[in-house]
Amino acid sequence: MSREGRMRARILILVGAGLVVVVGLMGSTQVGLMGQTAGAQADTSLRTPWGEPDLQGIWTEEFDTPLERPDGYANREFYTDEEYAEADNERARLLAAQTSGEGDRRSAPGSQNDVAGAYSNAHVTYKHLGRRTSQVVDPPNGKVPPLTPEAQALADTERAWRRDLLRSTETCELELPACSGQEYNPTPSPRRSESAPRYNTNRMNRHDDPEDGAFGDRCLLGHPVDFGSVVGGSFRRIIQTQGGITMYYDQGQGQGFQRTIVMDGSPHLPDTIRQWFGDSRAHWEGDTLVIDVTNFSPKQDLMGSRENLHLVERWTRTGPDSLAYEVTIDDPTVWVQPWTVKQELKRQNDQENRIYYEPRCHEGNYGFPALLKGARVNEEDYAAGTGPHPAIFDNATGSGLTSFPGNR
Repeated sequence: MSREGRMRARILILVGAGLVVVVGLMGSTQVGLMGQTAGAQADTSLRTPWGEPDLQGIWTEEFDTPLERPDGYANREFYTDEEYAEADNERARLLAAQTSGEGDRRSAPGSQNDVAGAYSNAHVTYKHLGRRTSQVVDPPNGKVPPLTPEAQALADTERAWRRDLLRSTETCELELPACSGQEYNPTPSPRRSESAPRYNTNRMNRHDDPEDGAFGDRCLLGHPVDFGSVVGGSFRRIIQTQGGITMYYDQGQGQGFQRTIVMDGSPHLPDTIRQWFGDSRAHWEGDTLVIDVTNFSPKQDLMGSRENLHLVERWTRTGPDSLAYEVTIDDPTVWVQPWTVKQELKRQNDQENRIYYEPRCHEGNYGFPALLKGARVNEEDYAAGTGPHPAIFDNATGSGLTSFPGNR
């Protein structure tokens, strides 16, 4: 073989060896990639096509867990099996007694108690007890921290003012719990015409204008922090796009709102701009979506906290049908320290919820104008000398036992 032929053969051998190496590397790489893909398939099923943790779906807390830990459970976050069985059975027994008529809120037809208890327990479903002893996990005792002295003073002022408006009702005459701390006086309170100590969010025994109604009556009940209820009615629908997340809240009796989460790294809005559901700015920390919420409206309210409320939320997908939610709640003008709540949300069936309309608060839209109208009828009757002073009717607590002519 000539020198040129030997060189050509050598090159072919080297190329062939290189191809073998390349093919070998490709083979091992393919195995490695396939191994990664197979191993990551469980992860990719919980991830969006662009690689973020997939939080999408309709989620709710399917069990009833008290916000604060009952006395006697010290710093224990969960019930033992024996404790859980005992507590859930006792709870079921009490609820069964209510639905059978014993202890039902309904009373004599036409009475205030009857109207206030329009939903009898026979028409309500109840959740099972949750495994957690409380939603509050910090402080370790499972209790909401004490109020600051200033916040406690304001709360006492509001409570005293509201109870004074009840003083001429049967609620106070019969010394029912809603009137605790207020003595019965048949003369209507002179404070009846006073403005509320601050923007009103709860029921008061007066319907002079729309702001006298509670948030629920006015279809304004929604809040990003939702502690749920024993009868349900608390859902979040999460939708993700590349670089954005939106959450729709369905709370209470059709009181929903849309929440857009800003994820472009921009700072919070200026302090002078306030929003009803706050300003939400988010980022990913590993597989956890962290949302920082500030800039609440002073008309919004979470257990007494308003414009100074600060939330840090953490949303983590923990399984095919599970989503962990944690929120740290802080307002140094209201509580002596921040506190943290945990919830375990379960994904709801997409097929059964394929038609998911935005709820509407029809009860408030129709019921609240009727409350205002009923108050005007009572005033007209009193002015004409055909009815008692409107202040004798308890329109705030649902505890009155007399008939309510204004509901005709």
